[in-house]
Formats: sequence, C-alpha cells, structure tokens
Amino acid sequence: MDESHSRESTLREKLLEHAFVTELMKCLWRKGIKDIDVLRPEVDRGGYDVVISCSGVNRYIQLKASHLEAKTSRQKVNANLATRPGGCVIWMKFDAATLAIGPFLWFGGEPGAPCPAFGDAVAKHVKGDREGVKALRPNIRILKSKQFKLLQNIEDVAAALFGQRVLQGTNTETSFLRLRLPPRA
Repeated sequence: MDESHSRESTLREKLLEHAFVTELMKCLWRKGIKDIDVLRPEVDRGGYDVVISCSGVNRYIQLKASHLEAKTSRQKVNANLATRPGGCVIWMKFDAATLAIGPFLWFGGEPGAPCPAFGDAVAKHVKGDREGVKALRPNIRILKSKQFKLLQNIEDVAAALFGQRVLQGTNTETSFLRLRLPPRA
C-alpha cells in the first residue's frame, strides 16, 4: 500500500470525512430530502467529528476509517459521545487506491435514542512512560468489530442515521429552500 496513507494520515482523514458527508448528502438529495445541516465542532472534546441534522433528527457522528485490506478489528472511541443524543460511530472501509468509501460498520441506536453502551474496555496510551508503563485513557473505550452492524452502502447508512420514516417520506424540503423563478417573457 502507498506509504502516503500513514505519512499524510490527517489529509486522508479529511478527504474521507468530506467524501462521507458528500455521499450522504447526495443520497438524501436523490430521495428529495433537502432539510439537511452539517456542523463541525470547533474543538475536539465532545467525541464527535460531525453533526448532521436531517428532518429534525440530529446525529453526533464519530467517524473511523480503515482500508479494505486492513486487519484491525477494533476502534478507540471517545466516551463523551455517549452523552450526546443520537451519538453514533461510523467505521468506513475504503479502497486504498481510489479512496472510494464503503461498506460501513455502524454502532448506534435508533433515531432519537441515546448511544448504546460502549462497554468497559478502556484504551491505553500508545506510548509508555519512562518505565514503559502504558497508562489507561479513562475517557477512551475500545469497540470491537463484532459490536458493529455491517451496512453495505450509503443508503443503508442514511436509514440507520435518520430512519426509514424520514427516507420514505415525501419531499421534505423546507419553504425557504424553494426557489421560484418568474416565467420568461
């Protein structure tokens, strides 16, 4: 695999985040849903990377990513996410050559429900202190891949995030988004 994936991991993370938001918004657009807000936190302490609001449903999303051939079977998540209504974790798989995203792994509850319990597995620091002891990170939990639900495509992600009721509704665009042009003379 191209070594730039590790050397330029911050850039790759942002590319994948933007790809996720773009694909989700395109999916909602195709379903006639235009009542969408995307918000990003100013500081990284709440446990989420992006908030997406759609038709009255708010989702605080922590995004994780690994390439399709990666062997990782767990992810570290910020426990503060559990304090957010609608908190969830979306673990994107991606093609290392093209950065195409999908399938996805989902950890979350129904729309409007709190985030499910993470469990008791507490993460440790990657680096040890001078004695080599790796201290616990009390606010970081470990989620194993078996705790996630497999979602094959972005449509499945949209349904998990906002529910079938929202996705099957009629055009939910709000009046302020409608543009009416006068007929040409």
